[in-house]
Amino acid sequence: MTAGQKRTEIKYGLNVGVVLKEDQPTGRLTYGKVQKILTNSATHPHGIKVRLHTGEVGRVKEIV
Repeated sequence: MTAGQKRTEIKYGLNVGVVLKEDQPTGRLTYGKVQKILTNSATHPHGIKVRLHTGEVGRVKEIV
């Protein structure tokens, strides 16, 4: 599994790179700190969904 697919890897306050819904076609990453973990399952093939401190929601693709 790649970074961001396991819920146990994601912690509150962690710096991550996420792909926002509108950026899925391009794969552009947005960086920020995890405010809330939104995915309930232990793993997700496209990355764990989180809310950043900025309020943006996306799936984790990179842990900084």
